[in-house]
Order: sequence, then structure tokens, then C-alpha cells
Amino acid sequence: MATWSPFPHPGLFNFTVESLKKSWVRLHAGDAEPYPQHPLLEQAWVHFHNGDFAGARTLGLEAAAAGETSGMTVANKATCIYACYLEKSEQARLDLFMDVAQRAGAQTVHTPQNQNGWFLQAYALGRYSQAISVAKALAQGLGSKVKDSLERTLQICPQHVEARIALGAFHAEVIDKVGALIGGMTYGARKDVGLQLLSEALQHHPDSAAGLVEYANALVMLNGDASHDQATQLYERAASCVPADASEQLYCELAKTELTAH
Repeated sequence: MATWSPFPHPGLFNFTVESLKKSWVRLHAGDAEPYPQHPLLEQAWVHFHNGDFAGARTLGLEAAAAGETSGMTVANKATCIYACYLEKSEQARLDLFMDVAQRAGAQTVHTPQNQNGWFLQAYALGRYSQAISVAKALAQGLGSKVKDSLERTLQICPQHVEARIALGAFHAEVIDKVGALIGGMTYGARKDVGLQLLSEALQHHPDSAAGLVEYANALVMLNGDASHDQATQLYERAASCVPADASEQLYCELAKTELTAH
């Protein structure tokens, strides 16, 4: 594995196993991941929430190799966050997303009731699609795979906030790229469904910077200038969120960038 760039705010978060337990419900309000039962997994999640994504990946894969299949979840989530926010090489980002998609795909075969196997497969493919262009990804058939995996996530775990956000964003992006008619006929994308999913996600987790930003983006894509004020309010709320861990810190910084751009 190539050397990964470090989290740019070392020491900002200092979770221990004890504080991880106390904060788990808040930290995993988005993905409904159950608390790990293996010490190696506990340490992997400590690394993840402190911003040591390379360490989280290494320990997660070690745990998976030792038979703890949920180790794949922390390894894949760490890889996705790193690829999204810290990897500077575009080709390396694409390779990391495809690595996750392949590992998560295998995880769904071995543990089909693990909601985050399905979610992280969809997340990685979705980010890959955005990187190569959504239109190109749809032409390659990735859109249906992303949608199917997100819907499977919500069948297994209806309270999965991050899947609800991602599926809402999917509806909006497809309509934005190919139009409501083709988007609806070919991919089942609907404006009302997309906005409803994003609204529901924020009802479950009102302090989700990711949910606020994606809802704002969807409004802009679907309604244009008519939603400018509402979208700006959502960006402002996202920018003012207090991050609970390193991954949220990175997303809040992105929200502030979005706010400046709008």
C-alpha cells in the first residue's frame, strides 16, 4: 500500500476504547454500525475516528483475515474517507474506490445481512462514478448497481441515515444529468422521492453535515435558482456543525468550501 497522507489536524481527536464506547451512538448515527466485539476492531475504530485512516484500514483488514468479517467495514470506510478528502492523485482515488467496491462486494456475499457491506459498495461506486462523470458511469451500468445496493441497505436497516442521503442524492444527480423523463424511465429516479429521502435523513440525524450539504446540492440541481436561499441556509447549517470525529471534521471543512462557492 502506498503511503497515505496524514489527517491534517493531528491530535484534534483523541479517542480511546473507553471514550469510543461512550460516544458510539453519536459517532455511528449515520451508519447504524453495531459496537465491535473484538479488541482489534475496537482499536481499528479508534484509529478511524482519530483520523488515522491508514491504521484503521490495516487493523480492519487484519481482523477480517482473522475471521471478523466486520473488519472489512472499518477498512472500507477508512479507505473511502481517505480517498474522498485526502488523496491528491485522481488515479489513486479511483483505484481506492474500486478496491473498496470489490471488497465490499465480496462482503455482501459472505454476510448478506451486513448493511454496511451493501452501503460501502454503493458509496465507493457512487464516488467513482462522480469522479469519471455521472453520465459516463450511467452508460457503464454503474447507476443501477449503486441504486440497488442502497435500496438493499435500507431494506436491511431502514434507519441507515447515510444510505438515505446517498439514495436521495442519486435521484437528484440522475435527473440533473439525463433529465426527469429518461431518469424516471431508465433508472426510476424521481424528484419527489429524492427530496423526501434527504428530508427523512435529516429528521433522523439533523446534525449531519453530509445530509445538509447533499440536500442543498439536490435542491440546486432540481430547482435551480428558486432554491438558492433554502440551499444557502442548509450550507450554513452544515458549516456550523460541530464535528464529532476526524471524518466529520473533513466534511465540515468541505461544507464551508461549498458555502463560499455559493
